[in-house]
Amino acid sequence: MTLKRAVPHLSVLLCIVLSLSSTHSYADPIRVLVWDEEQPEQKSAYPNFLGKQIASHLEKRPELQVKTARMDDPEQGLSTQALDECDVLIWWGHTRHAEISDAKGRDIGRRVQSGQMAAIILHSAHFSVPFMELMELKAAQDAVEQLAPEDRARAKVAFMGKRERKMPSRDRRSILQTQYKRQSDGSILVELERPNCVFPSCCHPVEASNIRTLLPEHPIASGIPERFTIPATEMYDEPFGIPAPDQVVFEESWVDGEHFRSGAVWKIGDGMLFYFRPGHETYKIFFERYPLKILENATLWLGESIVAHQGRKVSGAKGK
Repeated sequence: MTLKRAVPHLSVLLCIVLSLSSTHSYADPIRVLVWDEEQPEQKSAYPNFLGKQIASHLEKRPELQVKTARMDDPEQGLSTQALDECDVLIWWGHTRHAEISDAKGRDIGRRVQSGQMAAIILHSAHFSVPFMELMELKAAQDAVEQLAPEDRARAKVAFMGKRERKMPSRDRRSILQTQYKRQSDGSILVELERPNCVFPSCCHPVEASNIRTLLPEHPIASGIPERFTIPATEMYDEPFGIPAPDQVVFEESWVDGEHFRSGAVWKIGDGMLFYFRPGHETYKIFFERYPLKILENATLWLGESIVAHQGRKVSGAKGK
């Protein structure tokens, strides 16, 4: 009698366990695509290439489903399917930026702006087509937001000049030049200086840098000390000719007085972009604790925002 009565209770318990397991298994992971140009010079510091080193760290998080892609993959690793299945795109590029088409950059920019994905741009990818596209979208967004609400919907933005990859003079304006012209049909033509996504000085080899956490309560700074040092990196120096970030989480400085906004966030439409400056193809920066932790934090935070925007539920436990 006791056994017979116990069986229904066991059945109920089993159903509950299966139900909980089923609910968890159908929760969505944050889908991450780590894209790497994979230039041969990386092998001196990253035997399995830089992108795969980053991926191997992120794969430890149960919330993340991580894939890698490279320039020499079919469709440059950036097929429609690959991007459709991506919540966070992490981008490393260095010498082959011009091989990425403007059309592909616009596709990535549209996906970020619409909240379909977020982007993390690393180090020398400030020259990359996706970063330049996203900076132009942000610059246009900022310029239009200066108009009266009734004029914004009819504003038309025209960028002045072509995209360039050359270092500006140190006295270059830090604010993008903007002109507003009322047209005969009542619309506003916004003539906007194109962001120049580079800086006047860089690249002293093998220098230590000091990083200061400016926003210690920011999710990207979770577990990061107020100050830490990267023992071997290269220098970038301001001014960086980009739209003002919405948040500057980290600032980096060097012994000769150079400084840089080395961890910055922009809100672009319904999506977000994080630029992280430290990193070099021949320095082992992405073997170090804090740079890896920052990338982990940023991937989780951005990914959760995309999943929430899409009405999905993140699988796994919250970050520690």
